[in-house]
Parts: sequence; C-alpha cells; structure tokens
Amino acid sequence: MKQQHSHNYLILSALLFFFFVTWSSSSSLLSIWLHQEVGLKAADTGIIFSVLSVSALFAQVCYGFIQDKLGLRKNLLWLITLLLILSGPAYVLFGYLLKINILLGSIFGGFFIGLTFNGGIGVLESYTERAARRDGFEFGRARMWGSLGWAVATFFAGLLFNLNPHLNFMAASVSGLVFFWLLTRLKVSLPAGTSEQGVPASRISLDDALRLLTLPRFWALVFFVIGTCIYGVYDQQFPVYFASQFPTLREGNAMFGYLNSFQVFLEAAGMFCAPWLVNRIGAKNGLIFAGMVMALRMVASGLVEGPLLISITKLLHAVELPVLLVSIFKYNSLNFDKRLSSTLYLVGFACTSSVIGTVLSPLAGFSYEKFGFAQSYLIMGIMVFCTTFISIFLLRSNGTPTEHSFPQPNAV
Repeated sequence: MKQQHSHNYLILSALLFFFFVTWSSSSSLLSIWLHQEVGLKAADTGIIFSVLSVSALFAQVCYGFIQDKLGLRKNLLWLITLLLILSGPAYVLFGYLLKINILLGSIFGGFFIGLTFNGGIGVLESYTERAARRDGFEFGRARMWGSLGWAVATFFAGLLFNLNPHLNFMAASVSGLVFFWLLTRLKVSLPAGTSEQGVPASRISLDDALRLLTLPRFWALVFFVIGTCIYGVYDQQFPVYFASQFPTLREGNAMFGYLNSFQVFLEAAGMFCAPWLVNRIGAKNGLIFAGMVMALRMVASGLVEGPLLISITKLLHAVELPVLLVSIFKYNSLNFDKRLSSTLYLVGFACTSSVIGTVLSPLAGFSYEKFGFAQSYLIMGIMVFCTTFISIFLLRSNGTPTEHSFPQPNAV
C-alpha cells in the first residue's frame, strides 16, 4: 500500500508538472501575444480577460460540485486532458478569430482558456489535495512540481515567441499528450461509488453544497479571497509593462521569460517549505501573511522604476503564492466539510477570483490607458491591504477538522 501511495505521489506530481508546462507554453506570454502579434490595445485585452473570467466562473462552479461527486475518480480529468491536447490548435484559431471580430474571438478564447486552464487547474489541485489527505503526503510538495513545470516552459517561452509564437502552441499540445499518458498510469483503488472517506459519493447532494451559502465563515473566506484574487488581475498585463522597460520589445519579451522562469523556480522552493511554515503559524495566519505580502508587492510595483527593482517586486510572488495555496486548503479542511473540498476550493477561492476578474479586468485595462501601470498598481495594492486587514477579524482561528463539519452520513 505504501508503494502504491508513493507511486500516486509521483504520478500526481508529474501531472501537475505537465499541466503547467501546457498552461505556461500557451498562456504565459498571452498579453504580449495579444498586444504585439494580434495588435490589441490594453482595453481590448482587458475585455478578453473579463470574458475568460466569466467562462472560468461557470466552469469552476460545475467542476467543483462534479469532482466532489466523483471523489477520486478521474472522469473530469479525462475531459481536461482532451482540452490540453487541443490547446495548440485552439490558440491559433483564437488569434484568427480575434482578427476577424474582437467579440467573437474573445468569447471563443475566453471560453476555451477558462474551461481548460483557469477551471482545470482547480480540479487537478483539489484532486491532488484529496489524494494527499488519503495517502498521507503534503499537497504543497506535489504542487511544487507544477511550479517547476511553469518555470521550465516559461524559460523557453520568450525565445520561442521571438522565433514564432506558434512554436509555444505546438509545445503546449505535445505536453498535453504527455499528460494523457501519465493519467493512464494513475491508479487509485477505491470501491465503486465511494469517496476517499469511504462515504458513497452519491450522498454528496446539491443541498450540501448550497448549505455553504448559509455559513458566515464561508462568506468571511469569500471576502478575503475578493481582495487577494486581485493578484490575478495584476498579473494579466504585467508582461506588457515589464517589456516596456527595455530598449526593444524583443529584449523585453526574452527577459520576462527569464524573470518569470526564475520566479517560478523560487515559487517551487516556496511550495516545498510552505507546509512547514503554515503548520507552525496556522492556516489563518498563513492567509493573512500571504495577503500582506501580496499588497506589498503591488504597492512596490507602483513606486519603483527600472527593470531591476520591478523584477524584485515581481519575485515576491514566489513568497505569497505557496503560502496562500497551502493555507487555503488547510483552512478549508479545518473549518468545513471535507467531502466538499473541491466545491470549497473551486467556488470559494477560484470562482470568487473569476467574479472579481470579470469585474476588474476591463476596469484595469481602462486604468492602464488612463493613468498608467504604476498608478493602477498602487490602487490595487491598497485594495488588497484593506481586505486583508479586515480579514484578520473575520477569518476563524484554527479549529479541528470535525468541529465545523456538516453531519456525515454513515458509510454503507
């Protein structure tokens, strides 16, 4: 059994690695591609990211409940695998449609990216966390390999982009094929129709999920996420701002690839250390710590000038994200019904991020054009600081996993 658990850890780590290789190859330079190759302005790009957030929102709501029903079965992962393999041709079609009609291209691209990556990563991460709880390994240690996958792909993304952006899209599809092979190797032995706790999966009903909406502690978590998820809006067009700091766009593209790759290598190291830190300071304090670092990063981005100092502020992401991800899963496990772990993560965290992204993406695009990147980053940073500070009083201190759970049905 221990050997099987070790095998599952390795396969899940590899799945995360190649999921992020596919995601980074196709999307890490998305805003640069839309700006330089497709010829869109910042406001148009903001609209695309807003549509992307809407599609991710619906995907996350459905994905979360479905995955909780499935438990550790792989049905939903097979759908995501197909989308990963098709990502290369889909991005080529995305660019073609944008040149014909912005709205048509935005709907197609936003739907595909939201369904595949912004929604799909939540499924894979929550599946991995569920397996980690069952098999006794730390989620952060597996998620670390996802960061490494992003770093490896991003290291080459800028160079391939300067040769031909379509090379990145081809690499994404090849990585999707590797993901498919790995998923065939993942063997999770569970009695038919049961979740990882041994409870029949059918016992998880829509009423269980909707009951979350009646819990004040759920809305306290959502309020915290509303502030911290601004980092996604911040990151959307940051490559454009960074590339503008260099004499030529080609040099800026390549340097951003190197910077992003280095950042994610640091992020992977953070994923390895984050479980130790969060276990010592507690899940709530981990969330507050991550939020404050995030606010500092955004405010600093608006105050400093030049590639070196802007690069340093960007690297703070490698501190905040690992602590945030590990803390959010541990906080949910301590304060909510474990059977709804996917719904909690995909709705309470990812879905809320999509809602805020939908609202703020076009506003951010307008702000970049009206006030500039630096002023816009200052505003974002202040917003994150305020919501994080208020969350100190709203979030619950660590309880016990069973103290706040819904009543569990007896296994049959």
